[in-house]
Amino acid sequence: MKTKSKIPMRQCIGCREMKSKKEMIRVLRTADEEIVLDETGKKNGRGAYLCFSRECLDKAIKNHGLERSLKVAIPKEVYENLKKELEVIEK
Repeated sequence: MKTKSKIPMRQCIGCREMKSKKEMIRVLRTADEEIVLDETGKKNGRGAYLCFSRECLDKAIKNHGLERSLKVAIPKEVYENLKKELEVIEK
């Protein structure tokens, strides 16, 4: 008898909704203290999850959710780069 496979759920740091891991994008802090988007979801480092929407990123910036989740202060240039990368992924 086959058991149902468990679907990994993650919480968006912008809208705070629980969604499946595949419906979200991972923002990653690498060992070199670099903040990048992880499309594969398998890179090493501390991660935080966002929905594929600009609104969730804006909410995460406003409430400092990304800084809390990654446990590091994030400069404005990094936020601008994340916005550009998210626009490319949305299209």
